[in-house]
Amino acid sequence: MSEREVQDGTQDGTGEPGASAAPRRDAVDSVPAAWRLVVYGFQHVLAFYAGAVVMPLLVAEGIGMKGDDIALLVNASLLTCGLATLLQSAGLPGIGIRLPVVQGTSTTAVPSLVSVGLAAGGAKAGLPTVFGAVIAAGLALFVVAPVFSRLVRFFPPLVTGTIVTIVGITLLAVAARQVGGGDPSQGSFGSPQHLGLAAVTLVVILLLHKLSRGFLATVAVLVGLFIGTVVAAFAGFADFSGIGSTPWLGTAAPLHYGAPRFDVVAVLSIVLVMVIIAVESIGQFFAVGEIVDRKVEGRHVTRALRADGLATAVAGVFNSFPSTVYSQNIGLIRLTRVKSRWIVASSGVIMMVLGLVPKVGAIVAAMPASVLGGATIVLFSTIAVVGVQILFQADLTDQRNTILVAASVGVGFLPTAFPQFAEQMPGRQLHALFESGIILGTLTAVFLNLFFHHLRLPFGRRRESREVREQQECRECREGASNADGSIDAPEHYMQHVSPTGKQ
Repeated sequence: MSEREVQDGTQDGTGEPGASAAPRRDAVDSVPAAWRLVVYGFQHVLAFYAGAVVMPLLVAEGIGMKGDDIALLVNASLLTCGLATLLQSAGLPGIGIRLPVVQGTSTTAVPSLVSVGLAAGGAKAGLPTVFGAVIAAGLALFVVAPVFSRLVRFFPPLVTGTIVTIVGITLLAVAARQVGGGDPSQGSFGSPQHLGLAAVTLVVILLLHKLSRGFLATVAVLVGLFIGTVVAAFAGFADFSGIGSTPWLGTAAPLHYGAPRFDVVAVLSIVLVMVIIAVESIGQFFAVGEIVDRKVEGRHVTRALRADGLATAVAGVFNSFPSTVYSQNIGLIRLTRVKSRWIVASSGVIMMVLGLVPKVGAIVAAMPASVLGGATIVLFSTIAVVGVQILFQADLTDQRNTILVAASVGVGFLPTAFPQFAEQMPGRQLHALFESGIILGTLTAVFLNLFFHHLRLPFGRRRESREVREQQECRECREGASNADGSIDAPEHYMQHVSPTGKQ
């Protein structure tokens, strides 16, 4: 179906010419023919498949899990990513933005999830605490969604850019370990063979970005992982022997690793991550609205964040991790001009079906760590670059802002540069808190933003940064943030003040 047919109402959503009495549907609500749902749905699956499987791999390897457990987490991720995408695109009453929004597991959460899992005993022993924190954080976002706009002003681009940069820098240590082979205690760690496999994956990704600016570039990571794994298999570094014994259909039971445990510090860690994810997502929601010519208002943001929170809580029950918007699929919508939310919903169904095929998880689990490392070098560095891009929206000519970024990045990098940093902290809770550079950096950035830009001192005249002055002086911004229920009417320039992505 062409975009023109959809917009002119010449199709009724079934692929047949619509009768004159049939109500018209725009490009977002139109239901294409079944074959288009499948074909375009698979296209979206390919675009976000790599992210959906890489994230559970990172968490599993970070907390010391092996084999079948990694495959289980991969399948759980596919299943819950599909469910989250369905919630956003198809929606429920009061839940879901009902736009073509693809949801997947968030790499932003990886360092905090690994830290929580290791603090709770590592491997399988740590997962009940991890999933308990994920469930609690998801429910918290669901509850506060209507008033979240009141909190967003404390996360301007200055703060979110700093936090995202810290996330990228922290994850690079994980990528470096994977490039070497995954386990530093192995004799082959850092061998030329492992470095060569990582280089093959990296070179394939770079070449695809060089030679293609279309859809192929959006799946460059997936293609790089595939070719790297094939090379590893021929070189004897990939073991696929366990795939044959893995069943074709099946899924792990909810709470497969036991009843969730709700540790205060663990919950706080993931709640902070969910705040960061939510702030990022708001900008993505407005970007999708612009691409599909739909005005996104406060009620839409509230419904979208509720879906985000509910999907995350359900993910914790089904052995998976926090959910976020996948920006690569936003780019795919812009590229293809296919705007139907039902196509994205079909991609969610396809992903859920893949999540019910254990062989898919087993194939991914057989991927050598060094092959994965070649891809994560790019993925994690990109996160840091995105953080720097967000910081460009802040007034870095203000010395206070420069100090805020410098201090937050420095404090956030301490646990990565010196892993024994937290060992002298009294109590398990403080030990877990100081193990996470994301938490330390986030708390530092938020506190310094409050101190420099919001705290009124009893002496002297408080200086305002450019961002604060703009928000206070802009009448439309005040109106946009002053709804009784705390939701956002969100004129575009208001979102530029409070959203890390701003106007797309």
